[in-house]
Amino acid sequence: MKAAISVNAEGPEGVRFKDVAAPTPGPDEILVQVRATALNRADLLQTMGLYPAPAGVPADIPGLEYAGEVIGRGARVTRWKVGDRVMGLVAGGAWAEQLVTHEREAIAMPENLSFADAAALPEAFSTAFDALVLQAGVSVGSEVLIHAVASGVGTAALQVCALFGAKVIGTGRNAQKLERATTLGLERSVLVKDGAFAARVKQLTAGRGVDVALDLVGGNWVPETIDALAPKGTLMLVGLVAGGTAEVPLRSVLAKRLRVIGTALRSRTLEEKIVVARAFEQRLAPAFAHGQLKPVIDAVVPMQELPAALARLAANDSFGKLVLTW
Repeated sequence: MKAAISVNAEGPEGVRFKDVAAPTPGPDEILVQVRATALNRADLLQTMGLYPAPAGVPADIPGLEYAGEVIGRGARVTRWKVGDRVMGLVAGGAWAEQLVTHEREAIAMPENLSFADAAALPEAFSTAFDALVLQAGVSVGSEVLIHAVASGVGTAALQVCALFGAKVIGTGRNAQKLERATTLGLERSVLVKDGAFAARVKQLTAGRGVDVALDLVGGNWVPETIDALAPKGTLMLVGLVAGGTAEVPLRSVLAKRLRVIGTALRSRTLEEKIVVARAFEQRLAPAFAHGQLKPVIDAVVPMQELPAALARLAANDSFGKLVLTW
């Protein structure tokens, strides 16, 4: 099979297409013909040597999400048959024409979606749903702050909040992207120019602050985010685009009785990942089938254009997901 290989931590310029051996499914695994995948910042970091793949995952084939067809299965597999359309998350290897995954991690594709549409869903919506609903307990009436609301996870989080009845304030550094987010239902936004946004967030919430903040930025945004939280609020730290260190106002954390939760999907155990996959299939997939949730796609391009797509991601020029098809 063909695969996109990340060579010598050279970044997007170091990606090469090569013929490699196809994987063989284990007893509880399915073999998937990958029709489409989508880019994530973790992929970009991996090509730069900054986010190594976990043990047991192809070290030189990035790619965290896929949509495709089952073309083989292990001896104990019962959930799937050859020809079934599936999508899902993997810890790596989705930049290849074929991959293997545990049968219980795969998610049935909604019938109304194309492979390109489906490939844009697993990482962004699983991350948003897991962080906001399964961990932070977002529900009807919750006030939620979403940083980088025009990103892949940000646009997914905006829709997840609407589905569960929460109210959103979105932040961003690009006015045009914030304007585009209004088409997804964003009614309140804060254009962040100088790193300050807490005062405006509290103004928009009658001085109270938000119940939950989904922080995809980290770094020096963390103190402002803590300031923007209401008493007993929750900071869900998902991304570190602005850096991996921050000066945390601990007095505020104590005085407001805040929860600060770091979360990641890639490093979880198999059983933990299966829990998220099953919750996604049961609680989110029907919403895609009924049009309540929709993939947000910046562009769909052939896999051969992967280096250019990575460069676009690195430049923060995209709105939503960049999808690649074989």
